[in-house]
Amino acid sequence: MTVSVRDVAAAASVSVGTVSNVLNHPDKVAPATVERVLSAIEELGFVRNDAARQLRAGRSRSIGLVVLDVRNPFFTEVARGAEERAAAEGLTVLLGNSGANSAREAAYLDLFEEQRVHGLLITPLNEELARLERLRRRGTPVVLVDRQAPPRSFSSVAVDDVAGGFLAAQHLLERGRRRIAFVGGPLGIRQVSDRLEGARRAVAEVAGAAIEVVPTESPTVLEGRTAGEALQARTPAERPDAVFAANDLLAMGLLQALMLRGKLRVPEDMALIGYDDIDFAATAIVPFSSIRQPAALLGQTAVDLLLQEASGRGMKELRQVVFRPELVERASTQA
Repeated sequence: MTVSVRDVAAAASVSVGTVSNVLNHPDKVAPATVERVLSAIEELGFVRNDAARQLRAGRSRSIGLVVLDVRNPFFTEVARGAEERAAAEGLTVLLGNSGANSAREAAYLDLFEEQRVHGLLITPLNEELARLERLRRRGTPVVLVDRQAPPRSFSSVAVDDVAGGFLAAQHLLERGRRRIAFVGGPLGIRQVSDRLEGARRAVAEVAGAAIEVVPTESPTVLEGRTAGEALQARTPAERPDAVFAANDLLAMGLLQALMLRGKLRVPEDMALIGYDDIDFAATAIVPFSSIRQPAALLGQTAVDLLLQEASGRGMKELRQVVFRPELVERASTQA
């Protein structure tokens, strides 16, 4: 049976208001009364319902965060950064994983709105933002994470993925590679398409260089392994001499297929570069180069933007914060 404030008040022979003061403003209550109420709470096993209290105040002290794939350590770092910044403000972060599924994303939006979260951080699945606009009009602040927002629409924090794709392909070209395969997908995911666009721009600047797209159904280790097996099964003349993986999970799968399940050497036969610079990139059987994103800083900055909007200041000047990616070179692309 759930113990209520009324039960505590009856056991301590005080009013409900006195119990409320003990819980929220103990300095207003006589020490002997505080001790009596606390004894009753301990004896009855009373647990205060903070959620109900916060909702009566209008908003909860929780922030909703919806990411594309919680299995990707990049999004884990984003969540960690958001959690640390939120905790400093007395807020908690509720994590939702859309799994790149629009129905699941919509379900989390409904859930977080029902819980009247303090605000929403989201990496949206597609370019259609009407649902998020309606959510904000109904009073829930929204900030886009790892996605640049259209001007005058939402505050957002992101990394310039076109520049990151350019850096990755340029690095391979500077190492003398001329037949580059871009492995990634679905191409409908904005981050993937932006990285491909940047790579294409770099390749277009070098005579004799070419890039092909090897699409995947999802950006996972398993999909990377499947793509790697297909590449290593080709004849040497048909095989690319370098691979740019749309993220590090794909790069890990590619490396497994090329070196552990095949007979190709990295980087001698095929250079490899990933994206995100997760911890596994530096500890793989061949540490692989990657494009680093400041994942934790993305999460921290997103919370800052959300707090500005929740305070009423953010709506006056929506901000789109864009960080520059960084090339991290390792053995997989060295000469």
